[in-house]
Amino acid sequence: MKRTRTAALALATAAAALAPVFVEAAAAEGSPYIQDPAGGEKTMKSLWTQDDQHKLEAQFRFHPGVTYAMKDRPGPAAAPEWNSETGDAETLAWRPTFEFAWAFSDSLVVKKAIRTKDGKHPVTLYAVLERADGTTAAEVRDETKDRPATGRTTLEGGRRIACDTGDYTVHWSVTRTGYGTLRGTLPWNADCEQYRKAFTTGQDPR
Repeated sequence: MKRTRTAALALATAAAALAPVFVEAAAAEGSPYIQDPAGGEKTMKSLWTQDDQHKLEAQFRFHPGVTYAMKDRPGPAAAPEWNSETGDAETLAWRPTFEFAWAFSDSLVVKKAIRTKDGKHPVTLYAVLERADGTTAAEVRDETKDRPATGRTTLEGGRRIACDTGDYTVHWSVTRTGYGTLRGTLPWNADCEQYRKAFTTGQDPR
């Protein structure tokens, strides 16, 4: 009987005996996500308001995710009892999620000088995954009136994306209402070839 799981490109397969195992999905490059701007945990895009009194910072990560079912792999002819499991290439699909981070600062006296990060703020998080023809494959929006001045959250894409369906573009934005909007874009390709090869060889996708 097949069991559906979400797998990571760089994590070893952990097949459960009675229930599916879910682990974080990974980007096609072999990292667990694609980030804008590129860099580490604290790498952010930034924007000052025209009066230089308020600073907006934001970071975005696109997690392509992947989901597939497991099927039995027969053992060798000399030892058929040594059967195992492998991914079923016919069930491959992407399941994207969208991760946002933000930080808002306000100067107290001197412009671009002493900054505080306090209080609650009206913030809108938005991202859309577009196909090459400009149509929407997945979209998320979260408007909250009382977000903390700094934070990080992930929004589920809510749709499966078929494998090997070509190039996509992610457009994202973080808006602090009344102050400004930070935007960015990321390219992504839905190729699943590395999974197909891994399933054929019996290796973990890398």
